[in-house]
Amino acid sequence: MNAHNTPPSRDEILAVNAGSSSLKFGLYHCAKAGSEQHAHLSGCFDGLEPGGKPRLRLSDRADEALQVGPGQNAFEQALRRLQALLRDSAPSLRAVAHRVVHGGGVFEGPVRVDATVMAQLRRFEKLAPLHQPHNLDGVQAFAQVWPELPQIACFDTAFHAQLPALEQRFALPEIPALEGVRRYGFHGLSYDYLNQRLHERSTRAQLPGTRALLAHLGNGASLCATLSGQSVATSMGFSALDGLMMGTRSGSVDPGLLLHLLQQGWSAEQIETLLYRQSGLRGVSGISADMRTLRASDASQAQEAIRLFAYRLRREAGALIAVLGGLDILAFTGGIGEHDAALRADLCAGLSFMGVSLDTAANARAVGDTLYAIHAPGSQVEVWVVPTDEGSVAAAQAAALLRNGG
Repeated sequence: MNAHNTPPSRDEILAVNAGSSSLKFGLYHCAKAGSEQHAHLSGCFDGLEPGGKPRLRLSDRADEALQVGPGQNAFEQALRRLQALLRDSAPSLRAVAHRVVHGGGVFEGPVRVDATVMAQLRRFEKLAPLHQPHNLDGVQAFAQVWPELPQIACFDTAFHAQLPALEQRFALPEIPALEGVRRYGFHGLSYDYLNQRLHERSTRAQLPGTRALLAHLGNGASLCATLSGQSVATSMGFSALDGLMMGTRSGSVDPGLLLHLLQQGWSAEQIETLLYRQSGLRGVSGISADMRTLRASDASQAQEAIRLFAYRLRREAGALIAVLGGLDILAFTGGIGEHDAALRADLCAGLSFMGVSLDTAANARAVGDTLYAIHAPGSQVEVWVVPTDEGSVAAAQAAALLRNGG
């Protein structure tokens, strides 16, 4: 967008999530960002990887192919198409809010990105190699296209910034080599959104001392235990690899296994590839990282992968409920959490000893863009399905930062 063509009333935030092969975006009114609203323009460019088939998917219209000529960069072409979309929608952009996975122990809230901030954030790339490099490349690309606009980083780790000291600590000595080594937690923008929606829709969520287990289940998966809306424990730790089994990530493994692989001659790069890209649903099934594909398969390996995913979920849920000392609310989100009724039923059955009782019909209906309560009338624990909107939270955080002079 040409700065000279920008209308004077700059009242909108563009929230983006740049990945290795995709670019998700949503346009929000500053005054309403963070309230229960949808972006008034949203969509996703995918297939942006080399050799891919780039396309644009908008929420309110048919897909379109993205034309990328020989030697052209697909991400740059996506940005040009996005510029045209925004020009057609005639928005007045005030800032671009970027989802950034890892803020380390340095950033506990949104920050305007300059060269110094960018250099600090690049240091955390090894802690989230599937996300952080692409998030930051996106920040730089948008800054080149819209140099007049603030580029604001909003962090998945920020929601967990005040984790209790014991939750942050590993049983390791305090030596210089381990400076900054602690549990951080991730999926914070999603958990922040769930927190807000539950507080608006559930009377129980508004009560002091409410114990909630939030499950963000997708290609990346984690659990978060909250007390009165505050994160007190989470399944992901130092990196976005810890905890639950995921699409291609292993989740928790015995560190002795890593020592064994090193002794067998594996390099750090080979181990990273194994744990981040070749494990999880894809590694166990040998078929796919997509739960929908595995559900549709009759292969025994696919069923084994589903069973292991569900078992690890129940096992980790039990640990976090123990930390809370009980459970009042269980909430599902993410691609699997929002759409896989069978998995939700499996976890709820495994937690029936806690007084969780599912409304089977409501659970079957809970697919789509609507928040659903799916607990049975007599359930001691409320159960919700909450379609997440991380962009809304990022936009709200960016708008608040600007209002405060950031």
